Amino acid sequence: MATRAKRPRVSRPRASGESESDPVAGFLTWCRRVGLELSPKVAVTRQGTVSGYGMVARESVLPGELLFAVPRAALLSPHTCSIRGLLERERGALQSQSGWVPLLLALLHELQAPASLWSPYFALWPELGHLEHPMFWPEEERRLLLQGTGVPEAVEKDLANIRSEFYSIVLPFMEAHPDLFCPSVRSLELYHQLVALVMAYSFQEPLEEEEDEKEPNSPLMVPAADILNHLANHNANLEYSADYLRMVATQPIPKGHEIFNTYGQMANWQLIHMYGFVEPYPGNTDDTADIQMVTVREAAIQGTKGEAERLQLYERWDFLCKLEMVGEEGAFVIGRKEVLTEEELAATLKVLCMPAEEFREFKDRDGWREDEWEEDRLTVTNIPKLKASWRRLLRDSVLLTLQTYATDLKTEQDVLSNKEVYAKLSWREKQALQVRYGQKMILHQLLELTS
Repeated sequence: MATRAKRPRVSRPRASGESESDPVAGFLTWCRRVGLELSPKVAVTRQGTVSGYGMVARESVLPGELLFAVPRAALLSPHTCSIRGLLERERGALQSQSGWVPLLLALLHELQAPASLWSPYFALWPELGHLEHPMFWPEEERRLLLQGTGVPEAVEKDLANIRSEFYSIVLPFMEAHPDLFCPSVRSLELYHQLVALVMAYSFQEPLEEEEDEKEPNSPLMVPAADILNHLANHNANLEYSADYLRMVATQPIPKGHEIFNTYGQMANWQLIHMYGFVEPYPGNTDDTADIQMVTVREAAIQGTKGEAERLQLYERWDFLCKLEMVGEEGAFVIGRKEVLTEEELAATLKVLCMPAEEFREFKDRDGWREDEWEEDRLTVTNIPKLKASWRRLLRDSVLLTLQTYATDLKTEQDVLSNKEVYAKLSWREKQALQVRYGQKMILHQLLELTS
């Protein structure tokens, strides 16, 4: 089952009428005041949840039943916060790579405002100084525990982007408005924490079908919805309408059982990176393993004989880049039952393995015909039926990928099978072990299929 970091109260001023001893009571009073309708069949509680605050069924719930409805006025976003006019006027100056700056500034302002409308909602937030995202782990520990998983590299990019965004956009804006942002919130450390919170707890309203070409909607905070924990096999789903956001049951939920939302189809490396927790093996049916695209190129180069063959291989790689099938920072993504980057991986294996004369013809016509592509469908089940050269290149690529981890699969299995040893691991060690183990199981499945 999913676990998430503990959720003690965040330290901030209390609003009038908020219960100091019982943050849930204060939150429920606030819900009634803002028109957030909770079904009598659900309870906000720490009891019976996988970790921290969650939502549990008081009575049996049927699929399709409404669990709660959040009016749009109760959402916390740049459009509802108390400095919305300023944020709208300065929208052009607040544009950034992440697109999150307006929401983060709204949070920075509301957190320090004693009379903020959302103070009782903040009472159920995790303590900002105790978030468990890998970006808050010491760098050495992060690299030691998560080497090979892709997480350390993703975190390094995040930290660089956060620092740049803070000093180039956020801090100058706060300093230009000292009446709205007290000195205590003009902090890179706090900004890091709020980025992690938005990463883990915000929601992004999907675009309508006719809006597919538009930029994605900005993130927003949805009280009550962000209390729900995540599970791949979830039993509730958030629905969007003009006036309300509604959480609706998607499966029967027996009395006493926890209500789970989904944060999307997330591999464990994505869950720990963005949310600070994982689903222990084999619970996460959406888990994946990555094979870096350049690793396949490296495996192909290892199979060449002489400079001429190497140059020919680089020519093929450049052609794949031209077709936008590969890139220096891309990855082929393999799930337990499907190849999520099927077209890209099939194209790469085909082009890198085809005879020289066939490649010249292929290049002259600038790609392949539609009927040709259909012949080369690549699924997990048909990997054993692939051409021997394809299987060999894929196998070599898997072996190179496995070398990027600090430990092998047997080492992980030995720890997981020994309850006494596993119990002595720290929380971070357990989470990282689950990430590594899930990825290696997928990679070893590929080894079996390509042998």
